[in-house]
Amino acid sequence: MYHFDWIQRHAERTPNKLALVDDHSGQQLTYAQFNERANRLAHFFVHQLGLEQGDRISILAHNSTDYYFALFACAKSGTILNTLNWRLSVPELAFIVNDCQPKVMIVDEAFAETAVALRKTVSVEHWIFLGAEAEADDWTYEAALAAGDSAGIPDPRMKYEDTWAILYTSGTTGRPKGAQVTYGNFFYNAVGMGQAIDLSSRDVNLNVLPCFHAGGLGLYAGPIFHAGGTLVVMRQFEPTRLLQLIEQWQVSVILLVPAIYLMLAQTADFSQYDLSSIRSWGSGGSSLPPSVVHEYASRGIIIQQGFGMTETGPTVFLLTKEDAVRKAGSVGKPVLHTEVCIMDRDGNVLGPNEVGELCIRGGNVTTGYWNMPEATAEALRDGWLHSGDAAVYDDEGFYTIVDRWKDMFISGGENVYPAEVENVIYQHPSVAETAVIGIPHPKWQEVGLALVVTKEGASLTEQELIDFCQGKLARFKIPKQVRFVKELPRTAAGKVLKRELREMVAAD
Repeated sequence: MYHFDWIQRHAERTPNKLALVDDHSGQQLTYAQFNERANRLAHFFVHQLGLEQGDRISILAHNSTDYYFALFACAKSGTILNTLNWRLSVPELAFIVNDCQPKVMIVDEAFAETAVALRKTVSVEHWIFLGAEAEADDWTYEAALAAGDSAGIPDPRMKYEDTWAILYTSGTTGRPKGAQVTYGNFFYNAVGMGQAIDLSSRDVNLNVLPCFHAGGLGLYAGPIFHAGGTLVVMRQFEPTRLLQLIEQWQVSVILLVPAIYLMLAQTADFSQYDLSSIRSWGSGGSSLPPSVVHEYASRGIIIQQGFGMTETGPTVFLLTKEDAVRKAGSVGKPVLHTEVCIMDRDGNVLGPNEVGELCIRGGNVTTGYWNMPEATAEALRDGWLHSGDAAVYDDEGFYTIVDRWKDMFISGGENVYPAEVENVIYQHPSVAETAVIGIPHPKWQEVGLALVVTKEGASLTEQELIDFCQGKLARFKIPKQVRFVKELPRTAAGKVLKRELREMVAAD
């Protein structure tokens, strides 16, 4: 079955409906204008550059509406979008580009120098520059649009099982893997998340998550476009500007990562803005400490914790607003059309209150990793995606992500899940951020080390924090050491890079 063109249909039904707002450029586009731009770009890819079905197009850029033009142009032309994390070094980018082998590279003018360095180590036929002059053999983005036909491609070329995007994982465990996200994955994510928060064409979403990440590309952008609503795009996160935009555009649904919620809570002018238009505050990317949920609830804001993966389109779970505070710490129940179970290391399905690996199946699950058949076979077994996350569900059917399998450490023969320890540390009023890792110990095999960022102006000692954990955790779970740091290394999704923390500690 061929995919149905969402943007084309909205352009036909509600051509004058506001589809996109770009806060950086000031650009505002209706669905008719959105569709025309995507059509022109798709036509340009096929008839000017000669791209064929399955060819890759990489983009290296800050957040903008251009990401979504490129995404839907790929759907219209049967090509595949590969988004590049602009935080990566040139060698890291070169690894991804050489693995993905795109025929086209779209580059933001902010990364012109990166492009110069990258061109020395990769082979890409065509280069398109956003908002900048181009060399003789390259294209500017506006010239590419002008060269395309607004009628686009006569027939959609993409089927539900066809790859629409290749999103490389953050590489928290080593070399990044390119997760293949199909049109079907995008579609089921739009349906599942759309149903979970009752999205409609009246909704306005503000996206500040990186567009190169599954959160920025798929949440809530995909569901919003599927519903025919409006998306406001922020170039980069800035607390006060985010609050201003919520008030200005009467944003109704928003998804943020815990790191942003932690920063907003410490923003001095937070209470000066009218945020009452938001009916659904979502959180994903990493675990949201229950203490943060309760802090926001005291301000009248209910945060719905969810869970997803690049490999799952990305949505898997979302807590309802009614259960968000009562079940703080949980990620809720699976969204529509997504099936989950908990398995032990032998593949046996576990019951309630038993910790095991979260496994997922459904139309939102990836077909595998680009050029990595062994990794694909390891992750996709007997129809289930093995997530690598330790999880458990309770007697009411609510799931909790306990931690990553790899982050668990064993102290004195007992399993310690850092996320549980971190949730207790977050309850201390002087703690802004924390991460717990296991470090070697001659007697206990491993013990916990807590790395802590204190709130501005706050004072805290190692012993005070260890004493604070007494009585709240079993003794073997209490960190034996505390190290105070200025910041924690994070991925674009807000996840703490514990691999980097382990390397830092090991090097000392």
